[in-house]
Amino acid sequence: MPEAHRPRLGVFKFASCDGCQLTLLDCEDELLPLAGEVEIAHFLEASGDVRPGPYDLSLVEGSVSTPEHLERVRRIRADSRHLVTIGACATAGGVQALRNAADAAEFRAVVYAAPEYIDSLATSTPISAHVPVDFELRGCPIDRGQLLEVITAFLAGRRPDIPNHSVCFACKRRGTVCLPVAHGTPCLGPVTHAGCGALCPAYGRGCYGCFGPSASTNMPAMIPLLRTEGMADEDVRRLLHTFNVRDFAAIEPAGEPAAGEGG
Repeated sequence: MPEAHRPRLGVFKFASCDGCQLTLLDCEDELLPLAGEVEIAHFLEASGDVRPGPYDLSLVEGSVSTPEHLERVRRIRADSRHLVTIGACATAGGVQALRNAADAAEFRAVVYAAPEYIDSLATSTPISAHVPVDFELRGCPIDRGQLLEVITAFLAGRRPDIPNHSVCFACKRRGTVCLPVAHGTPCLGPVTHAGCGALCPAYGRGCYGCFGPSASTNMPAMIPLLRTEGMADEDVRRLLHTFNVRDFAAIEPAGEPAAGEGG
């Protein structure tokens, strides 16, 4: 496609591990045809050739965790026709959102030898808390097939076809025996957004919710089930408050352990 007619793609990073950007690079065979259809105007993980906006599609990884992030995310939004957040950090604040229920200044003092040089916010928040977002792609990291679907959909002018059912559906599709039923293994599959292909259950490990809650989450039923499977309240709290602490904590039933509290 001629350069002047190719849609412009920007990929941006905030507080994160880079894993979701690497998912795009891991597309391998699919990446070369994609690169021929779009102008990759900003993607520091792949190239130092940076071109200013506007961008037809911006993919944003990471949470807003510093004062500089606040200014930069608004600038990216203003330069973007469509903005899609990718990964648990960008959609729910990520692992670093665990600090939201604690004293961030105390953390800085413990971790850094000179905390006075660290300029960070007291909370880690998703991109949608600060600017309008056109679509959220969940996961830690995201699934490359879903990422390609999102990019293709927005460039084609349609809504991405990303299912919002639970991991349990994926287990059924691949013929994986239900771990809680067959082995009494604690598993968040019934309340977790699908997208990983039920990878952990396929290898005998219970789902730990890295894709966040699904649309039909029934947490009042889920927590007693986890207890029946041998989990103490503190273990349940830790399981829910990891990759998607903001989203899972928001749907805990009243009276259950909240973020930052013991079981």
